[in-house]
Amino acid sequence: MFEYLLSADMMVPDPDAMTDLLVSKLGVHSHPNWRQAFDNHPYIAHFLRVQKSLAIAPTRIEPQVHLDRPNPGDPLFHDHLEGLQRFQGVRRPMLTHSIVLVTWREKLEALIARLHAKKVRFRLAQRTPEMEFDRLWLGVTPEDIEYEPSVDGGLCIEFIPLEPTRMPAEAFQVPPPKVIDPKPGELLRVTARGFLVRDLEFTLGRLRENLEWEPQAVEDIGSEGYRRARMGFTLPHSATLDVIEATRWNTPAGLYLNNWGPGPYYIRLGVFDLHAKAEQLRAQGVGFEWIAASDAVEGRPLIRIDPIEFEGQVFELEGLDE
Repeated sequence: MFEYLLSADMMVPDPDAMTDLLVSKLGVHSHPNWRQAFDNHPYIAHFLRVQKSLAIAPTRIEPQVHLDRPNPGDPLFHDHLEGLQRFQGVRRPMLTHSIVLVTWREKLEALIARLHAKKVRFRLAQRTPEMEFDRLWLGVTPEDIEYEPSVDGGLCIEFIPLEPTRMPAEAFQVPPPKVIDPKPGELLRVTARGFLVRDLEFTLGRLRENLEWEPQAVEDIGSEGYRRARMGFTLPHSATLDVIEATRWNTPAGLYLNNWGPGPYYIRLGVFDLHAKAEQLRAQGVGFEWIAASDAVEGRPLIRIDPIEFEGQVFELEGLDE
């Protein structure tokens, strides 16, 4: 098992504008130091936080864009990204540049050795002064940069080592730290990132064979019309990666799959006092659906925000008692 999901990412034309929307409408936290942009790696990414402390909420929200400029740090990446977009569908409202998984350097090196021995498709970006560590992409090679899903079942996975992420030691406490005296409607952490696939068994088979990664649970989520494999991490307060196969066409997941195809789906946030958050959203004029009892969150209420509020991105909110 790997340590945590770095971020729930979204490729958008203007990540600065998307950041403003997420801060003003949802209440996530931004900071100039969390905006990343390098001359030799031409992209802009905001690593927004649900709580300011990564020890409490390790998974970030990452609006980002890759710029049409020379990329000396990773000259292959533009072609790599275009291949990912073709795989996902260039008109799809939600696109990922990669599902970034974080693990200890020693475990990452062992994984690379395993993939190398199996002769499966992967690529390592060169190390640079800005990024002096290995970054591993699955499903591509340097000589054939077009992504295909034979290694990770279509999840577009990237691995990075944990050490450069500078996670505070408190993040590894057992039990993990929690928000003290949260306010009604306060966001607590990213709880899940959904990802739609056509064939759940195919994807799980690829994860099992190539990554030795097994789901925590595989469940039928009846009211939502999908099967969900919940992929967990050693940090229990990381967001899970929820791999989803629609079982009915006329549900939000089924309609999204058949409108736009497989790929990233919801970003789900945990909230203290979901009813209070609903009142805050109404006061702001943010459109949403209140689902009184959803099997996706064990029969508890769920808020599904109208995707138009975030330029097509799907956000869901669930109540947490912590």
